[in-house]
Amino acid sequence: MNDPPPRPAGHPGPAPPTTGPPTTGPPTSAPPTSAPAASAPSRTTPPPEIVVTDSPRAEEVALVSDGLNAFNAEVIGHVDSRALAVLVRGPRTGRVLGGLTGRTSMGLLFVELFHLPRDLRGSGLGGRILRQAEAEAQRRGCTRGVLYTLNFQAEGFYQRHGWQVFGEIATDPPGVSRIFMTKELG
Repeated sequence: MNDPPPRPAGHPGPAPPTTGPPTTGPPTSAPPTSAPAASAPSRTTPPPEIVVTDSPRAEEVALVSDGLNAFNAEVIGHVDSRALAVLVRGPRTGRVLGGLTGRTSMGLLFVELFHLPRDLRGSGLGGRILRQAEAEAQRRGCTRGVLYTLNFQAEGFYQRHGWQVFGEIATDPPGVSRIFMTKELG
């Protein structure tokens, strides 16, 4: 069967289909062409597709996470990333009302989300939740914590609990910024 004709260098699509009947026997000489002597090698596999989404499936997120964990394990010899949640449940319903979520990894506590409904704020509950997350992180071998909050959210709350600002980045809308904070645990 005839080999498909070569694609021009940089041609992104598949090779064009061949035309004419298959040939047998010795190859015939082709007339000279004006194509450059050296051409890019043709790809047998199309390039990967890049997809942007705001709704990745759980298995897609897990594949990326597992790949990064495998790379980290190759470099540092272990993977210790674990989810961490301190949840507040309603006494009658058992339904989650709020709490803190994050993870621990490589000696760091990462506080990712922390929310309490308005009627549960101001009673000391938030401080208890934060202390429990910090204590669990220490049991897991963490010596430091890191988080970010928005300048209109809980910077003062975290500072009262020993967290220190180490950076700030302006965001939209004007006047709003992300405050990056850290704390030595223990």
